[in-house]
Amino acid sequence: MTISTMVFLVILAALGLWAVGIYNNLVRLRNRFKNAFAQIEVQLKRRYDLIPNLVETAKAYMKHESATLEAVIAARNAAAKGLAAVAADPGNVGAIAELAGAEGALAGTLSKFSMVMEAYPDLKANQNMMQLSEELTSTENKVAFSRQAFNDQVMAYNTYKQSFPAVIMAGMFGHSQDAGLLEFADSAQIQAAPKVSF
Repeated sequence: MTISTMVFLVILAALGLWAVGIYNNLVRLRNRFKNAFAQIEVQLKRRYDLIPNLVETAKAYMKHESATLEAVIAARNAAAKGLAAVAADPGNVGAIAELAGAEGALAGTLSKFSMVMEAYPDLKANQNMMQLSEELTSTENKVAFSRQAFNDQVMAYNTYKQSFPAVIMAGMFGHSQDAGLLEFADSAQIQAAPKVSF
């Protein structure tokens, strides 16, 4: 074996290791943002489980507000459907946008629900309602923190994928599409979780 052949083989091996390193980093970063979405999923499912309990507790007091209660449940169901779509593929930008829209609609109906409840002082004083409200507020905070962690991981993945030299290899390794950030259309909703006060 000649020296030039050995040099060629060493260069080829170095290029192979370089490509493997890029591939492994892309996979590691994609898995991190998928894991971060799994944390959002846990919190959103908890939130979706709390909402029907909140509505059931309010039903006895709010007999004349059935449209509001039905709107909350419908928005909750739409958000749960959006969550299921994103959970199947956390990198799907369209599914992320649909979930963000559904979450915005849910936040709006919860806000309306809260305003309607102001007219029912007995409901606000109900121990079960106060406990559910506290749990929902706590869960909203956890959703906000989880969403921030997810967006951080998506940003790290997208930045690495778009940086040189990874940009050269990303498409060949099946990483051609950027992952989507989970943002709400209304910037005020990004800053503050929906508030339900009783």
